[in-house]
Formats: sequence, structure tokens, C-alpha cells
Amino acid sequence: MAEKAENYDSSEIRVLEGLEPVRLRPGMYIGSTGYDGLHHLIKEIADNSIDEAIAGFANRVDITILQDGGIKIEDNGRGIPVDIHPKTKKSTLETVLTVLHAGGKFGDGGYKVSSGLHGVGSSVVNALSTSMIAEVYRDGKTHHIEFDTGKPTMDLKVTTGSPRESGTSITFYPDPSIFKETTTFDYNWVSSYARHQAYLTKGILITVTDERTGAHESFYFEGGIKSYVKRLNNGKELLTDDIFYVEKQVNEAMVEIALQYNETFAEIMKPFANNVLTPDGGMHVVGFRTGLTRTVNDYARKNGLLKEKEDNLTGDDIKEGLTAVILVKLPDPQFEGQTKNKLGNPEVRGYVDKVMTEYFGYYLEENPAIAKKIVGKATLAARARKAARAARDNVIRKGAFEGLNLPSKLADCSSRNAEECELFIVEGNSAAGSAKEGRDSKTQAILPLRGKVLNTERARLDKMLANQELVSLIKGLGVGIGDQFNIDGLRYHKIVFMTDADVDGSHISTLLLTFFFRYMPDVIKAGHVYLAKPPLFGLIKGTGQARKIDYIYDEAALEKTLTEKIAERKAAGTKIDEDAERFKQAGYTAQQRFKGLGEMDAAQLWETTMNPENRTLVRVNISDAEKADSIFSKLMGDQAELRKNFIQARAASVDLDDLDF
Repeated sequence: MAEKAENYDSSEIRVLEGLEPVRLRPGMYIGSTGYDGLHHLIKEIADNSIDEAIAGFANRVDITILQDGGIKIEDNGRGIPVDIHPKTKKSTLETVLTVLHAGGKFGDGGYKVSSGLHGVGSSVVNALSTSMIAEVYRDGKTHHIEFDTGKPTMDLKVTTGSPRESGTSITFYPDPSIFKETTTFDYNWVSSYARHQAYLTKGILITVTDERTGAHESFYFEGGIKSYVKRLNNGKELLTDDIFYVEKQVNEAMVEIALQYNETFAEIMKPFANNVLTPDGGMHVVGFRTGLTRTVNDYARKNGLLKEKEDNLTGDDIKEGLTAVILVKLPDPQFEGQTKNKLGNPEVRGYVDKVMTEYFGYYLEENPAIAKKIVGKATLAARARKAARAARDNVIRKGAFEGLNLPSKLADCSSRNAEECELFIVEGNSAAGSAKEGRDSKTQAILPLRGKVLNTERARLDKMLANQELVSLIKGLGVGIGDQFNIDGLRYHKIVFMTDADVDGSHISTLLLTFFFRYMPDVIKAGHVYLAKPPLFGLIKGTGQARKIDYIYDEAALEKTLTEKIAERKAAGTKIDEDAERFKQAGYTAQQRFKGLGEMDAAQLWETTMNPENRTLVRVNISDAEKADSIFSKLMGDQAELRKNFIQARAASVDLDDLDF
């Protein structure tokens, strides 16, 4: 039992002042201090500039990754006020950058619509930066102030003349003592953020420049979210070329919706509130789905496209092949948490439902050919859903999560602690045999695959559940599928694709990635999916008990190793036979090329590919879901021409190890 504190008084109570709470608990304000949190800093500053554009006071934002690792964000808005604030008795600029919950997001005098809610963004970034430099351009003057970890290092300096008529420039350098994982900004993240904001704010020009590499892009989309839908459907076979679009004011809120159907089986939904992506949805998404489902069913009933005895189409039926962007703008958004993943305003549900019901109803009536295609696609999805339910009920029984009714081909591990369990999905019975013999049976399970699994990019759930290989995988994982998916049932926290290091092995891995991306993306997002890297070569030295093998994982590494070994031998005065094979020049007695995992015995497979102390695993991560969706559609979809163009454009320079999906 812990000792009681005898002197528990006011001296034990710590009062955090200014921005101290931010530096003490940064994750509370930016989500994390890793990659995501680092880039969230950019968003907090740039969103303020976007707010100026939404309010109609700016039409340009420039984001620059500086050569020295900092970020500079400029706009041509009104400029942060610089007069003395009546409460703090300091300039308003300093107040905004040093006081939590200070900004133009409160009361009636600031922004009617803004992406910031709590007014903490700029000051949080300041607190978590070793240096911040702020410049405001107003009334023909430049107002300059600098900070160190949130504390001003100088008084506000005012000079005559400015580089632009009005606006704000913020430069900051993340504190490496806070962001220990990395302080290096990812240009692709910045570019993606800028592109999305340009889609969501019609008429704004956003530029991104990387002084480290010279990269530069400009984004401007007059079509707004219609252009966004068009991009999201790029590479997909469209159900119709037309894009439904509506923008309507409802009370104090603005509702903007664009949608289009394609011939795939997946849904792409991008919901935003005041330009903030809400990946967990919220009331605007509920209203959209309710209005869409009701409107399609009403049209189908009214026009005889659903028979009297047929059930209504479900929301899942109607969302198959749907690509939609929903943008609501409202004065008082109720986000869940500072990271704003979900919108909670209950009134927004009714606003979006009303707009969808009325205007999508008009759209269907005015475009009967398109309406018939949409209802037809949803009807096919309903039939497939019923067939899939029957198939799923047949193959996924209650108790699968507890280890009952597991596939017979699965060599399970003895541990029931999912956090330490690993599932190796192995190509072929020969490699599976070696893996079973060489594994750690307590924590490592083996599931062999026979041949190539079904390409799930081109198959609905009912067809997928008729594929025995995928059924075995689903049952083994324990998470269910479709509307029964539950990641809490995952039986293994490492799922490792262990395939041959050749074209066929890469194809099998790609088919498996397609399945996980389309049907179990949460498993990837949670960091549970890995690719094994078996060696391609074995360099053998000695014989018998003295026999030693150096394992090499790719051809570039092989050449590097041989070159270094030969140089070492030459430096040591060893006479080299230049006509001998390279591995002999390097001092090895033999070189082995592993054509497949089946060529390795159990000990070799364990040592090189399965032993946690020696192996190399590559974790699969979805860094850009839109890019990944586009690539899967092109490479695994039905349109061969798109695949051909993709390959031809990259054939000469592609390095599979560098592909980032």
C-alpha cells in the first residue's frame, strides 16, 4: 500500500500558465507527436488562411517548405489585427499567437464560417516550435514579431512598406524535443492538403513550393467539389458521365453536394464541415444517406422499377459504386475533439436530408435514363447482398472468433493473445511445409494459399465468398466480413504476406492487398498488415560445420556486397583472379539463387524470414487513400487500356521498392 502524503497542501498543486499545458501534453492538442501531429501543425496555420478565403477576404494561399526545414504560410487576406487588445494589453497579433482560445472564431465580429473551432491552433503551433516568425501586412506597413517555444523574443516591430497590399505570413520550425520521431515535412502530404482545400474553396489559388527539391505546384478549381468527384472517379468506368451537384443555403448553413456513380462495387465518401475532413462522418453524412436512400426508393416505386412485393433498396445497395463529396458550412460546428473527426450538430442532419430529398429528386425526374441506371445498379447490388448473406452464413459461424470452425489448412499457434500472434500467409504447400516446421508454434500460425486468390477489385461479396482461399482467410482472421466486420475479433496482430521474391509472388501479394484494401481497410490502418522480405541470394563460405551463409535480399545489395568484399581482399594483399566468378573473387565458395520460398529448408526460412531477431518486415500503410484507390482501380480493374498506359509510362524507371501507395 502506498504511503499517504502527510503534507498535501497548496504547494502540491501546480498551476500551468500560458502555453505550458500544450508543451506538457501536446497530444491533447494535435493528436500525436509523430508524423501526423507534425503535419497537423501546417493544417492549423493554413486553415486560418483558408478561413479568410471562405469569408471572401482572400483568394491566394502560398505554402513553402523552406530549405532549412521550416514552413512558411502566406495569404493575401485582411491580416491579423495588430492593435492593442483591450483585455491582454498586448498587440492582438501577439495575443492570438500566445493565448489559448483567442481568435476570430468567437462572437459575432469574426468569421461566420471557419474550420477552427477552439481558437487554439496558432498558439499551439507557436508553443510547439523552436521559432515562429509572424508578419502582418496592413495599411502599407509590415508588422513583425518573433517567438521561441511560444514566448515573444522581441516587441512588435513596425516598418513602412510591405510585399503585398494586405495579408499574413507565418513561418515556424517544429521543436525536435517534442517531435522526436521526425521534423521533416512530407511534400506529398502538403501537396495533397493543398489540392483538397482548393477543391473545397472555389476560386482560391493555392501554391506549394519545396525549396529542398525545387518542386512546385499550383491548385485552382473553378468547379470546386464537382472537380473533386471527377478526380476521385478518374480511372473508373462510369455509370454515367453526368455529375449531380447542388449548393443551397438552409437557415444559417450552406449545403454543397456532388455525386456520381461508377461501375465498381466500392463507395467513396468524402464528408467535410467548414473544409475540415470528417473521416468518421457525423450528422451531415447521416442526413445525406437518409435523403439518398429515401429518394432513390421513392423514384423506383413511383416509376415501377421496384415490384410491389420487392423489398426497398437498402442504403448499402444504393451506395455501391457511389462517389460523393459532402460539404457543409455552418457558423458553430460541433466537432468531436480538437482533431475534428466527426460532426455532431444534430440540425445539420435535417438540412442535408432536405436538400438531398428535394434536389436529387428533381435530378432523377429530369434525367430518367440516369435514374434507371442508378436504380438498376442498386437492384443488382441488392440481389448480390442476399446471395452474399446466404454464403456468409454458410461459411462464417458463431464461434469463429474463439477459434472454433477454423479452416482445416490453418496451422494455428497455441497462444490466444492476439497481440503476440502472427499469421503468415504462405504461397504454396512446399513453402508452407518449411514454414510449419521452422516456425515458433506458440506465436506463429501458417495459412497456405493454393495458387492466386480471386481479384476482389472485380468481384462482389457474394462471388468472393464462393472462393475457398478467401473464405479460409476470412475465417482464420476472425473479424467477419461486410456488415459483420469487427476488428476487435482479429486473432493475429501481425498478418504477414510471405510470397516468392518474383513476379508471381508480387502478383499474389497485390491480390491480397486488394482484398484487404477493399474489404478490411481498418486492418491495414491499424498497422496489422506486413510484407515479408525473403532473401534472393545466399553467399556460401566454407563447408561442413564451418559452413556460413550470408543472405542477400536484392540484386543491388548483392553487387554492393561483392564489390566491398573484393575491395577488402585487395586491400589485404590477397591475389584476385579477375576471370573468376564474382562471388569467388569476393572469397565465397558458392552462390545460391533462391527461386522461391520452397527452395529453403525450415532452418533457412526461420533464420531469414520468420525469426523476429533477423527478419525484415515491411508494414503496409495507407498514406494517401485516394491515390491508393486510383492505383487499385487502374491496375486491378476492368479497363486494360488504363493499365497499359500506367505500365508504359513507368516501365523504364519503376523500382518496386519505392512504390508508395
